[in-house]
Amino acid sequence: MTPHRRGFTLIELLIVVVIIGILAAIAIPKFQNTKGKANAAALKSDLRNLATAQEAYFYDHSLYATDAAMLAYSKSPGVILTITTATGSGWAAVATHPASYPLMCALYQGNISAQTPATVEGLIGCQ
Repeated sequence: MTPHRRGFTLIELLIVVVIIGILAAIAIPKFQNTKGKANAAALKSDLRNLATAQEAYFYDHSLYATDAAMLAYSKSPGVILTITTATGSGWAAVATHPASYPLMCALYQGNISAQTPATVEGLIGCQ
């Protein structure tokens, strides 16, 4: 009589590896979609915070800041925020994130021309 060996066969191990590969192939795209949504939320949040900082600056100086460095404002990591127009009557800004390219969000307030993709004053528009 031969002794009975314990352990897994090569076929059983290969089946487990294939199943793990299939589960990973399903999970990775869902995770990447979640990261994209988080980046989009960061863009919108930074634009809302910029609007608050611009209004505080306007209250103190009677004009809007032309550079985000002039404001008491900190942006989210990775977000590129550009104030495209700033006058005494309004301002416009665009926000992008390299990890969520080509997503771009914009906001404008006051008596200035609309900043694409924002179409309504005071509402953040993204494309």
